[in-house]
Amino acid sequence: MTKRKGIFDTGFKDTIVQVDSQINKRTDITIQQANNVILRQLETGGCRERTLYDYDKIVSYFIRDTNIVYLADISNASIYKWLEGINVKNSTKLTRLKCFKAFLSRCHDNGWFNNRFWKSVNVKVDKKIKEGASDQDVNLALSLLDMTKFIDLRNATAILLMYRCGLRIGTIARMKESQIDFDTNKLLLSGEVMKNHQGLILPFNNQIRNFLEVLINQNKKIRKEYKEDNEYLFITIKGRFTSNSMTSNCIQKGLRKASVEYGLKNINPHALRRGFAKNLYTKSNDLLLVSKALGHNDLSVTTQYLHTELTDVADKMREHL
Repeated sequence: MTKRKGIFDTGFKDTIVQVDSQINKRTDITIQQANNVILRQLETGGCRERTLYDYDKIVSYFIRDTNIVYLADISNASIYKWLEGINVKNSTKLTRLKCFKAFLSRCHDNGWFNNRFWKSVNVKVDKKIKEGASDQDVNLALSLLDMTKFIDLRNATAILLMYRCGLRIGTIARMKESQIDFDTNKLLLSGEVMKNHQGLILPFNNQIRNFLEVLINQNKKIRKEYKEDNEYLFITIKGRFTSNSMTSNCIQKGLRKASVEYGLKNINPHALRRGFAKNLYTKSNDLLLVSKALGHNDLSVTTQYLHTELTDVADKMREHL
C-alpha cells in the first residue's frame, strides 16, 4: 500500500509556532496608590504633619511586612497575620492597628471598600493607669531648675503652661508671642497651633505671667544676637524654632533629660497635661469644661485622660438632675 504524496504535509513545517502569552494585568488600585491619594486629601484638609507622617509610615510597614500590593487583597486574616509578625509590645501593635484602621476607613469613604470589615480586628492590651503630675511634682521640678539660665527658664515656662493651662507640647512649640494677651492674662490660641485646628482662649495666672514676661524679654536679646526673625514664644539658644522634625522637640528632650538627671516623677508632656485635667475636673466637676479646655472633640478621649468610667460620669450628672 503506497502513501499518498503530501497527504500529511500541513505546510507548517518551516514555520516556528509561538504560543501567545496572555498575562492578566490587574488594573485595581494598589495600597500605595490609595495612600498617596489619602495623604493629598489630608494635606489639603489642613491635617497636621505628624498625622501625615504616621499614615505614611504605618501603611508602608504593612506593605513591607505582608508583601500585599493591592488594596482588594487586604483581609482580616492578613491584618491579624501582620500584627502577629510584629515583634513589638501589644500597646505598640494597638497604636499601629488604630492608624491602619483609620487609613482603611478613608479608603471606604473614597469608595474603594463596600464595608468596614476591619472593625472586628482588635489587639488586647492591659492598659496601665498613667499618673498625672501633681503640685508636688511640679514644685520639685521648678526648684531644681536654674531660672537664671535661659534653657531652664524656657523649660520651666513650658512646664507651667502644660500643667496650669493643659497645653500640648506641639501647641507650645508653635505658639507665637502675639498670642499672649497681657491685658487680660489670656492665651489667644489660633487653630494653626492646635491639634484639632480649632481656636481656643485660656486664662493664665500671675505666676505664668511673670515667667512669660521674662522669657519674651530674653527671646528678644537672643534673636538680636543671632539675627533671627521669628515670633515663636519658645526658641532655641540660637533663636530658632524648637522642633527640628515631626517627632523631635527641644523642650521635650530637655524635660526628659532633667527627669533622668534629677529623678523627677511625672515631669513629661502627657503627665503634666493629665495633671491639669485632673485638677480642673476635681475643682469644676464639669467633664465638658475639661474636654473643651483640653481641645478634645470627643468626650470619651477626655474620660481616658481622667480614668473616669462612664458610670462615674452618669452618677455625677445625676447629682445635677
